[in-house]
Amino acid sequence: MDKISQDLERAVAATVPDRAIFDYLIVGAGFAGSVLAERLANELGMRVLIVDKRPHIGGNAYDRYDDHGVLIHPYGPHIFHTNSEDIFEYLSKFTQWRPYQHRVLASVDGQLVPMPINLDTINKLYGLNLTSFEVEKFFESVAEKKDEIKTSEDVVVNKVGRELYNKFFRGYTRKQWALDPSELDASVTARVPTRTNRDDRYFADKFQAMPLHGYTRMFEKMLAHPNIKIMVNTDYREIVDIIPFRHMIYTGPVDAFFDNKYGKLPYRSLRFEHVNVPKEQFQAVGTVNYPNDYAYTRISEFKHITGQEHASTSVVYEYPCAEGDPYYPVPRPENAELYRKYEAEAENTPNVTFVGRLATYKYYNMDQVVGQALATFRKLQASHEAGRGLGSAALAAPVTA
Repeated sequence: MDKISQDLERAVAATVPDRAIFDYLIVGAGFAGSVLAERLANELGMRVLIVDKRPHIGGNAYDRYDDHGVLIHPYGPHIFHTNSEDIFEYLSKFTQWRPYQHRVLASVDGQLVPMPINLDTINKLYGLNLTSFEVEKFFESVAEKKDEIKTSEDVVVNKVGRELYNKFFRGYTRKQWALDPSELDASVTARVPTRTNRDDRYFADKFQAMPLHGYTRMFEKMLAHPNIKIMVNTDYREIVDIIPFRHMIYTGPVDAFFDNKYGKLPYRSLRFEHVNVPKEQFQAVGTVNYPNDYAYTRISEFKHITGQEHASTSVVYEYPCAEGDPYYPVPRPENAELYRKYEAEAENTPNVTFVGRLATYKYYNMDQVVGQALATFRKLQASHEAGRGLGSAALAAPVTA
């Protein structure tokens, strides 16, 4: 045995001193993996080892205090919102909440105007004084009606016409995805509403709040169970043949699990530039979008989001890029077809359950990942209660929210 293997054996022995068999090895300590670890340990008494290649738990939702004492989200702003009372109540077991409704401005034609487009957006942009009824008529007058909605471009021009599409959506989408909206599935821009009233909230969900003491503290409480062991800075492939376990839950990229045998699934990544500014406030709202100017897509200021009071403030500039950690599955028909090959492989892989955004190649919000994980737990629970044990392969339950 070489020295590296010996060192790894010692590290494993320190983490799992009795070398007991785990019921579950969970790959990834983000929302999907952490929710399943908590449910399996607390509800079924299962022994769980959760492994993450990053040096922390929480996945992309991980937060920390920067060198200036400001609480930041290293992987960009994560705003929690959901319409599901069950999901909100479940997470409330591990955190108190700070009410927060996210607001976004877009820099268009030298002005900062509300985004999503609403009544105030139109009035400010064009120097008008329309009512809600009149702005509805305005949208109807400029819309390019489509018989069939296939692409992201179709979604927008069908609602608000070509000019607003060019001002607010086309440039932003081209930066974010390196594709024209006409090349992307309709689901990308369908997520953004158009309003005829003055509602300037980015989300309209029933529950909108941030963990009072941050996401990392919430994850720590979620995983604080004697049956849950955690290994960070660890690629699961380094320990999968060393630590005995009965069943794997995999939340990483599904194509990587199968060694990219059909080719890599396309993802978009992000580069984050974090900056501390020596003043109390940098911008008027949590996020400002830049659809047409600069290489970055948006600037977010964390103190709006967290509610922290501090003499200085920290912001993050987001630069979309092709290489780096996988963040966004690229929604195009050919990519969905490639994923179906991996999905078939996953369905026929014994002793492994695939769950989460990367493992199922779906652009899920945080609450949807939690919902998928809870639904997956119920399937596993039913399997245990039926005496089927851990032997069968499983895909995560689909998200319908």
